[in-house]
Amino acid sequence: MAMFELSHPQPAGLLATAPRLGFVTTLVARVQAWDELRRTRKALSQLSDRELDDIGLCRGDIDTLLR
Repeated sequence: MAMFELSHPQPAGLLATAPRLGFVTTLVARVQAWDELRRTRKALSQLSDRELDDIGLCRGDIDTLLR
């Protein structure tokens, strides 16, 4: 006769927080991506129309480009 254990022991230490770490990692990545877009939008907005034209953009392209 075989014996099976039906309960699963809870992992201890850092392994117990692994699901929460995945959430935190995702949250940090999203905040970093948002901040990068914010800084890029600010930098492009500070360029003159001539400078934007040199890189092939117009002022109206900035928001469209960063969506």
